[in-house]
Amino acid sequence: MKPEQFKAEVLPLRDKLFFIARRMLEEEQDAEDAVQETFLKLWNMRDTLDRYESVAALATTVTKNLCIDKLRTRDRQVSVDDELNRRAGTDNPYLQLERKNTEDVLKAIIERLPALQQAIIKMKDVEEYELDEIASITGTSVEAVRVNLSRARKRVRETYIQLTTN
Repeated sequence: MKPEQFKAEVLPLRDKLFFIARRMLEEEQDAEDAVQETFLKLWNMRDTLDRYESVAALATTVTKNLCIDKLRTRDRQVSVDDELNRRAGTDNPYLQLERKNTEDVLKAIIERLPALQQAIIKMKDVEEYELDEIASITGTSVEAVRVNLSRARKRVRETYIQLTTN
C-alpha cells in the first residue's frame, strides 16, 4: 500500500479507533497512545495491508488487542471473585469457595462457546458494552448481536444446570 493510499484509507479511522480505545481504557491519554500504536503497527504492515478484506476491521482488532495489553500491564482488571469478597466482607470460607468454584465453572463454559458468542457475552456481561457498540466492534448488526448473546446465555445456562445437577 502506497503512503497516499494509507493516508486515504487508514487515517480517517482515527475517530472510530479512538472511541473504541477510550471506551476500553477510560483515560484519554492512554486511548490516544493506543491509536498511535495502532497506526504505527499498520504503517509497518502497509506492504501487506492489501491482503486484508477490510483494513478497518484489522485496525479495530489491532486497537482492541493493544488496549487489552495495556489493561493487563496496568493490572487494572479486578476479578469478579475479588470484587465479591470485598463486598461480602467476612463470609465464611465455604461460601467463598463456592463462589470461586462457580466463577471458574462459568469461565470454563464461556471459553467453550464459539468465538463470536464468547466475545459478545464478555463484552456485554463483563465489560458492559452497549449492543450498538458491540455490533460496531464485531462488524455485525445489532440484531445479530442480540441473537448471538441470547444463544450464548442460553447455552451457558443449560450447560451450567447440566453440570450442577449431575
